[in-house]
Amino acid sequence: MKRILFVLIYCFSLQITAQQKPWPNELITVPVKSNYQKTSTYADVISYINELQERSDLLHLEYLGTSKEDKNIPLVVLANPKISNPEEAKASGKAILYVQGNIHAGEVEGKEIVLQLMRDILLGDKKHLLENQILVFAPIYNTDSNDKMKKGRRPSQEDSPVEVGIRANSQGLDLNRDGIKMEAFETKGLMKNVLNKWQPELLVDLHTTNGTWHGYGITYAPSYHYAGEKAPYDFTWDVLFPEVTKNIDKNYKVKIGPYGYYSTRQGWPPTSIYTYNHHPRYLVNQMGLRNKMGILSESFAHDRFYERMNGTYGFVAEILEFTNKNAKKIMHINQQAEKDAINNVLNNAGKVQKGVRFKMVALEKKIPNYRTYDYIPYINDKGKKRYIRSGKIIDVKNVSNLSKFDPIVSTTLPRAYYLPKSMKFIVDHLKQQGIKVTQLKRRKRVQGEEFMIEELKNSRRKFEGHYMASVKGKYVSTKKTFKKGDYMIDMAQPLTNLAFYMLEPQSDDGLVTWNFFDAYLKQKGVASKTVAYPVFKSYSMK
Repeated sequence: MKRILFVLIYCFSLQITAQQKPWPNELITVPVKSNYQKTSTYADVISYINELQERSDLLHLEYLGTSKEDKNIPLVVLANPKISNPEEAKASGKAILYVQGNIHAGEVEGKEIVLQLMRDILLGDKKHLLENQILVFAPIYNTDSNDKMKKGRRPSQEDSPVEVGIRANSQGLDLNRDGIKMEAFETKGLMKNVLNKWQPELLVDLHTTNGTWHGYGITYAPSYHYAGEKAPYDFTWDVLFPEVTKNIDKNYKVKIGPYGYYSTRQGWPPTSIYTYNHHPRYLVNQMGLRNKMGILSESFAHDRFYERMNGTYGFVAEILEFTNKNAKKIMHINQQAEKDAINNVLNNAGKVQKGVRFKMVALEKKIPNYRTYDYIPYINDKGKKRYIRSGKIIDVKNVSNLSKFDPIVSTTLPRAYYLPKSMKFIVDHLKQQGIKVTQLKRRKRVQGEEFMIEELKNSRRKFEGHYMASVKGKYVSTKKTFKKGDYMIDMAQPLTNLAFYMLEPQSDDGLVTWNFFDAYLKQKGVASKTVAYPVFKSYSMK
């Protein structure tokens, strides 16, 4: 009898051991404690990170930067063995992956699941995710606006949680429109202390969509291919997303699909969805110009908070499972993209055209089954046909996916750009992005092209504090003399595609767009005469 009792107790103890160990109260996140009525404050996030740091020697804490309201923006590095700086990371030979939450402080799912995921990697059942990669997390990117909580901020989330922060940062800027102009404290910190310092192979940016009633728990987008190298995009779209889609459905019971909007004004059912634009002001898109991979995650706003957290957690977890398995391949693809970008300059400068303005078109392959809530037709009081949403989810066959970008304006790829010494503020901005610029040590006569601006046009409405600019004109072949102390940008460098997109005057999201040259051009009298653009383009290093 005693032997039987011992066997039963032993078996029961094995069963308990096989189950997940209970977490201490300090490692249960605010949403869980509040039955998903609340989201974490800045102080909650810092306290949670400190708790993890006390319990694990695999966590390195530093700061992405400091906000306008003087809050330190935590940046957490997880590695096994522990990594404290980029030099150690490079010596390890492991890929670096970067995940950020809370770029819009009303979209809180990313912030919460990053905390949970760090806990599970350091102390739970996901320790294996540190085998082949180093993980860098910024759980609360928009620190200032996180705590400005109020009810009714995100009506499409139906008060789930009850109160959330605001979208813009404390400067009134949308942090996901700041990738080129870099006016936000947070963006400057990201460029300096993450993208240029740690140089992650992949960025995952966590959001919640604003309201389209598709039928997916998560929608995704890659770093769109337009002016950069195509291989990182192809791998993300053709290899990573299909595997993650399959695995998140299997392991988390979440259906995911491509990011996109549709309108019932076009009739029902939808025949196409369209994405957001390609501009590198969006951080995910800019990764492509940096020869890296980027992923946009958008949880479904109309799901309850706990469902959005489950979907976002599952999506990030499955991405990291994939990258852990394919880390070397991802590094190789990105390194080859960098080499291809540089070789394109060395071999084809002055010969090939690259796009600077683009239009959105459909991918060749349609979505075979697009998942969405159904809409019911009815006739309104004015006798017009309208549609109202039902509670039924349907699959719509063969939907076009407008998420490709074809050039509508192209210009010749240069070997180098030259700027006068008076353009130091432009040079400083480029350097903050990580673009290499040198000063001439002696006078130099350069053959090339000068863009002659015939018209400068500003938008009538402000966008992110700017009356966006565009120019009309043409390139003219000429020679120009640059003095000692003037600047040269050798385009045979890793960020050549980003430099090209920022400096070309006709670019749809370059420095001209963001008014960097307005004062100069107006001072030169562009309103009444043709003015030379002060960035000179050369096709040879001779």
